[in-house]
Amino acid sequence: MANTLITIEVFRAEDVCVIDGVLTGEMLGFADALVLDDIYALAATSAPLSLDLVTGQTGLRRKTGARNAVHLDCCLTLMAADGTTHDALVLVEESAGLAIAIYLMALGDIVPDQSYRLVGVARETATRRFADAAAGSFARGTRITMADGQMRGVETLVPGDLVLTRDAGKQPLRHVTQATMRATGRFAPVVITQGTLHNDADLVLRPDHRIFVYQRSDLLGAGHAEVLIRARQLVDDVTVLRRRGGYVDYFQLVFDDHHIIYAEGIAAESHLVDATTRHAMPADVPLHRHRPHLEYQVRDSLIDPATAAALLRRASTS
Repeated sequence: MANTLITIEVFRAEDVCVIDGVLTGEMLGFADALVLDDIYALAATSAPLSLDLVTGQTGLRRKTGARNAVHLDCCLTLMAADGTTHDALVLVEESAGLAIAIYLMALGDIVPDQSYRLVGVARETATRRFADAAAGSFARGTRITMADGQMRGVETLVPGDLVLTRDAGKQPLRHVTQATMRATGRFAPVVITQGTLHNDADLVLRPDHRIFVYQRSDLLGAGHAEVLIRARQLVDDVTVLRRRGGYVDYFQLVFDDHHIIYAEGIAAESHLVDATTRHAMPADVPLHRHRPHLEYQVRDSLIDPATAAALLRRASTS
């Protein structure tokens, strides 16, 4: 099984401090050092930091530099002043067995200059919540192309249904999972509007869900015709949008292997079961082997979101 690249957005612990309570003035720490009912706030100048992580059998590591290990410490539940709750994960970066950095990965809307009371600390759910957050998913209502050519809503699919795949013909679904999440922050869905990439209707995806594009001419400069590109890399606020507010039902389609399938006429990946996402799967779901198409992930540095969708549309037809 090959390693998988995951990009997450986090806040540095130095930007997440207790403003009232037992630990007033101290920054975010490990689970054992936290005190319930302490009130936290993000600094007004804080901005999310992007971390590129690589998954593997030994866990998570930074992709660059010394490739330090990154461990999941705990899942926090924070209550805002209006009574709404927001979950967040605490991650710890280590070097030579010592913690060198602590990060907060928000799973909901946690914004600067608002106060959040710590009402829950759970170690046992951190791995599962991270697996859920790392997964690509189709939103309710997305139509999937079946083996007989029909298009069915993703929410109607069940294990055993035969789905059309790009490279392996008809394949049976092994498992279908569902998660309902707040459509906020980095988890707000991406909408690829009808026709943007020759799609039959709006395609609504988790931001890190990857679509597959065959370029007849390599307009991206990727060095190969076939590319995998994350939905968030296409957001231009014109033809590809973020839909924020309320909740969204996400569905993951799991096969015995990782496949390219068709959603609203767009080629897109099925759920990848790797060392990270397996924690959100039943025990009998196997890890996926490496597939050649996983090599086609496009780096952010090659993408200008303002023009990417139009460029890929031309590249796939010219």
